[in-house]
Amino acid sequence: MSGRRIYLDRGIGETRGVVTLDDRPERLLIRRDGAEPRLILGARAAARVQSVEPALATAFLDLGDGAQAILPFKPGGRPVRGAMVEIEIRAEPRRGKLAIGRLIGEAAGAPRLLKAAPDPLEALRAFARDAEVVEGREARDVADEAEAEALEVLHPLPGGGTLAIEPTRALTAIDVDLGERKGSDAKRVTRQANLAALKEAARLLRLKGLGGLVILDLVGRGHDGNALMTAARAAFGPDNPGVAIGPVGRFGTMEISLPRRIRPLAELLCREDGALSDRTLAQRLVRRMQAEGEANPGGRIEAVCDPDVADVARPLVEALAGRLGARFIITASVGRGRDALEVART
Repeated sequence: MSGRRIYLDRGIGETRGVVTLDDRPERLLIRRDGAEPRLILGARAAARVQSVEPALATAFLDLGDGAQAILPFKPGGRPVRGAMVEIEIRAEPRRGKLAIGRLIGEAAGAPRLLKAAPDPLEALRAFARDAEVVEGREARDVADEAEAEALEVLHPLPGGGTLAIEPTRALTAIDVDLGERKGSDAKRVTRQANLAALKEAARLLRLKGLGGLVILDLVGRGHDGNALMTAARAAFGPDNPGVAIGPVGRFGTMEISLPRRIRPLAELLCREDGALSDRTLAQRLVRRMQAEGEANPGGRIEAVCDPDVADVARPLVEALAGRLGARFIITASVGRGRDALEVART
């Protein structure tokens, strides 16, 4: 089936939403229980100006309950320390960086949430307004596949070759590799690979939630700059406003600047060392327990996992029991690998 569809997985402890384009995941939204509501994209809050840094044209804001954000300002629009302002979150926090707010106007009272961010379905509707919405087990499977793809580094290109996407602190580097891509006309082969890479890179960057500076290392020499620029504008058009694309440079690279909006998925799902977080593993464990419980109504389900994962999973299992009955057991196994999640009917 072509076109865009929305999949909404209303799980235990989190809601995951996916927008697919021609049956391939294009966007993945994960909203976990316990997330700070003031820092979600689109939320509006009353904030107090804590400090102002004129050299950076930035004000630091207190949103209440420990939540913080920054507010860029233009010359002549410098806020006053201690003032109350209303802001909307236009970029969620990421590792080592605060959320970024957009000034709405003045505010009164204490720092607080004024308006919650759009719920997951409403947020997904912004990208696929008239798309069909699919829920249930099919949505869970699609979200699982999208989550797995979002965490990959190497991605196959249609027609052959690979795309490697590696974020760094400063930028995201993308390498195009011909691999086993075949063809008698080398120039045509490289041109097709580069055009396919631009289209895939745009989809995958949206899926991974990556923004900022992107450097795309193209294959071959003597690139058709006009054709590549046209293809890049079409591929990254859905990310506007805020996209800037540079011409192909002398070293065969293209620079693209993308707006940062959501927190990168890898940061949400993984620890700083790149391993899956205890929360992510706990969510996966509970999904497997839920699937087993739904497949075996009335059956007793036991999960065995690492102790740290078990500690995070227990409140989720209690919530699952509230939905499907008190028949779920979780057992911590010392010395067990973190990724070794075992679920079985007992």
